[in-house]
Amino acid sequence: MFGSLKSTMVAPERALAGRSQPIFTVPPTHAVLGTPLQGPWPEGTAVLYLGLGCFWGAEKELWQLPGVVTTAAGYMGGFTPYPTYEETCTGQTGHTETVLVAYDPSVLTHTDLLRHFWESHDPTQGFRQGNDVGTQYRSAVFTTTPEQAEVARATLAAFQSSLSERGFGTITTEVRTAEEAGPFYYAEEYHQQYLLKNPNGYCPVHSTGVACPTPA
Repeated sequence: MFGSLKSTMVAPERALAGRSQPIFTVPPTHAVLGTPLQGPWPEGTAVLYLGLGCFWGAEKELWQLPGVVTTAAGYMGGFTPYPTYEETCTGQTGHTETVLVAYDPSVLTHTDLLRHFWESHDPTQGFRQGNDVGTQYRSAVFTTTPEQAEVARATLAAFQSSLSERGFGTITTEVRTAEEAGPFYYAEEYHQQYLLKNPNGYCPVHSTGVACPTPA
């Protein structure tokens, strides 16, 4: 039924209407880190929103990094307010599965976080990651500071050079500010830290095996 939306971004006027408020609650704390899922976080905490395919495996990759304060699974970059997982999977919300990463940049630099992002998936695949096909699996970086935006562009260029040398195509990652992308909508409780609760769950990591150089 939704096959035509697998490779085509839904137009805003055709997106699902959504709702004016969430219809489910968000857990107060991170099940692994024990930190607030929605804040407040320590002074100086930075926030970056990353889309790298199915958010179950992506979130686990990110919560293990030193300096990460908290992570959360959610939906971002589309048009439908307060979507559900089922709605997002239709391709009719315009959102991509996204991980909120709150981190201490004095421990985990913007550069190191973004290098890990690039190395943890294949950003050349467009509206898919491996067998996961659809606009909700597109690669994305939604920044909250000018410094993050600058590093995102620099690491993208550096990684593109390395990918091209290895025969990969052009990076298709959507890079824009969080303000441009729109609100981050937290996913349902069962998606949060999913692979802690389901250790044998679906956990694809579509790394290219190519290292991302540190930009000059």
